[in-house]
Amino acid sequence: MSGFWDVTPKGEMRLHLHEGQARAWLSKRRFVFMLAGTQSGKTVFGPHFLYREIRETGPGDYLAVTPTFPLLKLKMLPEFLALFRDTLRLGEWKAGDRVFQFHREPTRVIFGSATHPESLESATAKGAWLDEVGQDDFKLDSWEAILRRLSLHRGRVLGTTTLYNVGWLKQQIYDPWLRGDSDIDVIQFDSLANPAFPRDEYERAQRTLPNWKFRLFYQALFTRPAGMIYSDFVDEYREQGGHKVTPFPIPWQWPCYVGVDFGPVHTALVWVAEDNTRYPSAFYVYRESLEGGKTNRQHAMQALGLARQENVVKWFGGAKSEGALREEWELAGVPVQAPFVSEIELQLDKVIELLKQHRLFVFDTCKGLLDDIATYSRKVDASGQPTDEIRDDNKYHYGAALRYVISGQLEATQNQGIVLGVRMRRR
Repeated sequence: MSGFWDVTPKGEMRLHLHEGQARAWLSKRRFVFMLAGTQSGKTVFGPHFLYREIRETGPGDYLAVTPTFPLLKLKMLPEFLALFRDTLRLGEWKAGDRVFQFHREPTRVIFGSATHPESLESATAKGAWLDEVGQDDFKLDSWEAILRRLSLHRGRVLGTTTLYNVGWLKQQIYDPWLRGDSDIDVIQFDSLANPAFPRDEYERAQRTLPNWKFRLFYQALFTRPAGMIYSDFVDEYREQGGHKVTPFPIPWQWPCYVGVDFGPVHTALVWVAEDNTRYPSAFYVYRESLEGGKTNRQHAMQALGLARQENVVKWFGGAKSEGALREEWELAGVPVQAPFVSEIELQLDKVIELLKQHRLFVFDTCKGLLDDIATYSRKVDASGQPTDEIRDDNKYHYGAALRYVISGQLEATQNQGIVLGVRMRRR
């Protein structure tokens, strides 16, 4: 028994739902996302929702996913086992396999980690509970892997989370819900929705925390966190003053450039077209890819096949030290140039320069890059102020490819202008 539920004299479990939990419980939509303040009753709600889904949908496999396995052990798993194993005695927890196996029916709950998408790829699932789905470690590719696992049965999803950033959760869930997507239901409530949450603690946090942190963590309101590197990116369409655009056919006469981020597991490519019919010119990111399981030659040949259908004139990629990888691509027919500017901060400055000038736009189909842009940030200190250190820079593959290609082309253009100027003076 807990404050969240009790047992009636007839032996029936009775839930004590506050308003936010009740709205999520009554929702009939396929994707139900509970965006809520800290300690507001998110994680304790998840097992009950999942249990009802199993009872209504029937035997099979179900998913329970957290950003990391340590977080699974800390929050999700104890709440799950308290209901499924200790109270309802439905089955057995197999720690080695991270699977809860029911006793009397062929039903399993498979636990996975968003930082290890391969842990989500083996099952055909009928439903899923995703806890702390808004954390930085819960990346877009994990969400897409979960959707693939649920596609056969069109399984329902419950997402429970405090807010941490304005990445894919806002772009792929919250914004479509605001626009009226009938598959999605978003239920937002702050910490005080939980009757047991102390008001004086809420008010203390409001007095002492930076405003952005209080809005995210206690009020469940999307706000740009401190330290966002691309804070000049406006997550709206160009018609509303933003940097996103609806895809359109790229005119053949526009030169195109490709940024490549080499990786031992995944190689990322970002394709950029330049509208040089206007002055100053504008740049449009129109394609992205992040793939693994191929040799460098195979990656290069695949990219070359696409480039032959378009006006691709330059390729930029890799760190200065990755000359051997560039040579492999060149042997396959793709002359990838090393960055003219090797310092990350200077590369970032070139991207930010275009954003400030409203000369860089991203097709709304480039979901991975948009997520990278929205979550790429610097570490913050104990007082919530940004430091110079970039957080998890090696995880942002699309972002790296973008800064390679933008800084590379802008520097190439500038250097060309300098050379032309010297030649004219000599004449």
